[in-house]
Amino acid sequence: MSATTAAPPEVAAPADPPVHTPSLRKRLVPYWLLLPGILWLLVFFVLPMVYQASTSVQTGSLEEGFQVTWHFRTYWDAFTDYYPQFLRSLLYAGTATALCLLLGYPLAYLIAFKAGRWRNLLLVLVVAPFFTSFLIRTLAWKTILADGGPVVGALNAVGFLDVTSWLGMTEGDRVLATPLAVVCGLTYNFLPFMILPLYTSLERIDTRLHEAAGDLYARPATVFRKVTFPLSMPGVVSGTLLTFIPASGDYVNAELLGSTDTRMIGNVIQSQYLRILDYPTAAALSFILMAIVLIMVTIYIRRAGTEDLV
Repeated sequence: MSATTAAPPEVAAPADPPVHTPSLRKRLVPYWLLLPGILWLLVFFVLPMVYQASTSVQTGSLEEGFQVTWHFRTYWDAFTDYYPQFLRSLLYAGTATALCLLLGYPLAYLIAFKAGRWRNLLLVLVVAPFFTSFLIRTLAWKTILADGGPVVGALNAVGFLDVTSWLGMTEGDRVLATPLAVVCGLTYNFLPFMILPLYTSLERIDTRLHEAAGDLYARPATVFRKVTFPLSMPGVVSGTLLTFIPASGDYVNAELLGSTDTRMIGNVIQSQYLRILDYPTAAALSFILMAIVLIMVTIYIRRAGTEDLV
């Protein structure tokens, strides 16, 4: 008589854990946290933009009042009347941005990789100009570039002013009230905006990549060209944008260091608002400048091939 084998008892499958559905109040928490920032943007950015847009299509005068008449020809008249100032602003801002990159990249590289214990001190020195007023910093350049001063004398002694005069940047032995003075002021005032993003981007680079490139017998120039600079492109893009955008609309440097022949579009907008009191033209000029800069920035970012901005 054969013994029958008892079937093993069935093991019940574990029950699925209960699905926890957050309450409506918890789901709304992120939106409540975003609400102050959204309100700030609406009140201090969107509403002024809408107001300026409506102002740009108005006609009238300050005495009689301005009325919205959808006069879009103001844009065309503003551009045709002041296109030299637009071109001059883009030229000065582009030149200052290029100089900031040439001056700022070596310094940012030094702080990121070579400064050692002096890193914090150098960073403080980079941001030290922000401890004083923008106006005071610009006025200081009037003393630095004064006629007959040591700086102008040294530049004249080495023949630098002869070259800049041939390029139309200076006039004889004079630097103040010339394009060179305006570009110098822009470069100095916006240089920290270039250095800080560059430093942040360079500081993130893993130094082991440099060591690996050296192990593959790559020369220092090759390491910089193939490793360091491509990895620092987010900082380059961020720095150039933070420099070019405010520099293109600046008017303080051209007002204090330049002349009537070096007026930028920011000076024209300021004059239209505060002196001529032609608010529609001033608003139209502002939107034209914003559109030009936005188009240039969009093309630049796409050509740079990076959206990972610092």
